[in-house]
Amino acid sequence: MDPAALRAVLTEALRLKELSRAGWVRAGVPAPESVADHSWGVAWLTLALCPPGLDRGRVLAMAVLHDVAEVRTGDLTPADGVPAAEKARREEEALADLLGRPDLVQLWREFEARATPEARFVRACDKLDMALQARRYEARHGLDLAEFVEAALGEIEGDLRGIVKKS
Repeated sequence: MDPAALRAVLTEALRLKELSRAGWVRAGVPAPESVADHSWGVAWLTLALCPPGLDRGRVLAMAVLHDVAEVRTGDLTPADGVPAAEKARREEEALADLLGRPDLVQLWREFEARATPEARFVRACDKLDMALQARRYEARHGLDLAEFVEAALGEIEGDLRGIVKKS
């Protein structure tokens, strides 16, 4: 990729810092986190909690990559009424066009399909980040965000569930 095209792609992806997470906006959270904030949270959790036996490099790459397409598709949530297959199609198309890297698109597909232990772990950390953020917003703003916590707990297993529970 020539330097100007690379600069354009890198700059476009940085707009994730400006894209507020749609679920928090709908829930009335003042000044909610951005998609980039969330992606950092997922990357942090995967680094901190990665079990032995998983490929940490692949885990971190999936964590960083998992929401990049949203810079073009927006942060689509179930409330938007977009069928899952259509959402996945839009995101894959955006990612392929944005990155032009079949290897990274394949890594994203692996994450989306939960096809490997690494992908399932990153998915759990994605949900764990949402649940922990919901707990932070509840404490900070006095909001009831139980629906987010319950949705996350539905996809988190084992020891990770205990991290979310109120003490």
